[in-house]
Amino acid sequence: MCENNFWGFCFKANAIAQASAIHYSLIETAKANGLEPYDYLKQVLTALPYADTVDKIEALLPWNINKSV
Repeated sequence: MCENNFWGFCFKANAIAQASAIHYSLIETAKANGLEPYDYLKQVLTALPYADTVDKIEALLPWNINKSV
């Protein structure tokens, strides 16, 4: 339970848990689509800053990535 003095710790713990869940989800989704997780994440994290339209972002989804990544 997060009360008074522990709110900072609880916020950090929740943020860490959420970040871990996001990473795990990305890795498992890449695996489920037959991609090497490291290569997929490298490609997505490299291209994402330049994805300025919905179409470019959707092209980075694991089921839209060429399997020869």
